[in-house]
Amino acid sequence: MPIARIYQRPKNAMQSGKHRTDCWMLEFEPAEAKQPDPLTGWAGSGDTRDQVRMMFPTSAAAIAYAEREGLAFSVTPTPTRTLKLQTYADNFR
Repeated sequence: MPIARIYQRPKNAMQSGKHRTDCWMLEFEPAEAKQPDPLTGWAGSGDTRDQVRMMFPTSAAAIAYAEREGLAFSVTPTPTRTLKLQTYADNFR
């Protein structure tokens, strides 16, 4: 039985925008370990579910989809955002 992971996309650390952080993602846990290809050396496996990522507007929609399809799933809660407030003068202390 495939195991799905449901989580909310985090903010990209390299950008200040919060585009698409309100979406919830459903992706599958890998069923087998990746092996290096003998010809190219690239890591790969025969598990094609690794390529599937679905977006949902809410966590309830993602959970409803997983239950409807009979998937075992785990929901990762959204991490709380903490702001580090500092002033320009703090750079010189």
